[in-house]
Amino acid sequence: MTRIETSRRGGAAAPEAADRPAAAVADADSPAPARRGERMRGERLRDDGWPDKSWRDKSWPWQVASFVLVLGAWEIAGRWPVSLAFPPFSRVAVAFVEMAAAGDFGRAYAVTLPPLLVGIGIVAVLGVGLGIVMGLSRGVEWIGMPLMVVLQTAPVAAIIPLLTYFYGVSPTSKTAAVILLAAPIVVLNSYRGIRNTNASLLDMCRSFLGTRIQQVFKIMLPHASGMIFAGLRLGISAGFIGVVLAELLISPTGIGDLISYNRSIARYDKMFAAILSILALATVTLALLQRLENRLFRPDHAVSG
Repeated sequence: MTRIETSRRGGAAAPEAADRPAAAVADADSPAPARRGERMRGERLRDDGWPDKSWRDKSWPWQVASFVLVLGAWEIAGRWPVSLAFPPFSRVAVAFVEMAAAGDFGRAYAVTLPPLLVGIGIVAVLGVGLGIVMGLSRGVEWIGMPLMVVLQTAPVAAIIPLLTYFYGVSPTSKTAAVILLAAPIVVLNSYRGIRNTNASLLDMCRSFLGTRIQQVFKIMLPHASGMIFAGLRLGISAGFIGVVLAELLISPTGIGDLISYNRSIARYDKMFAAILSILALATVTLALLQRLENRLFRPDHAVSG
């Protein structure tokens, strides 16, 4: 059957797949890279169009080398006869193991973590919600933006002791300190994420008669997810700072009590071990949150491990 006969029976003539080059057929059958996620500038792609993440597996030696470099410099500086209050890392590591074996960290974090978790939970729900509403409503933005800017620039270390006038020496004061430091960061990041939504995507949604709710849930929130999770990570970091400041300035309990007590008896190795435990816990928490973000919103960026 000729191509002309085909066109007479079925209408307009169409080129047969056999006449097309094999490469063209393969390109037409395989989805384009843009359909699998936007290509970042300078990002490497595999032959099938997916982002190539194999190079990330080769980055761990550099990460280990950075830790070795910092800890080695700490060890050398600690052995240099400058100050007795700065012990070498080897002594801090021994003290860390001793305190962990004795249960000091467990008892301390049993007091420190509940106010921290409550404060972060409140900020994660109400802070993100307020930031989204500020991004959607000009009226709420005019009311909330000045307050968030003032809280972000205020000398928090001087304000935290004032919380005792309202809540006394209680876990509520610690929770308030966590919210005070974390809320402005989370709210402003969520607000910026909504406000920086690509206008062309919103115009496209409106051209297809999309409702306001569809614009928010289908375009704005997915587009702002990166900024929102970045704000949550920064807010968790600020929350750790807030709870430790509250324990140092308001009530000597928890991990703050370990720091204050060991400093008062000149056990600087244990003092630095307590500080090191805070850094380790915060680092692990932020790394897990980063993995959660990649799994939920950017599966093509998730690193299998």
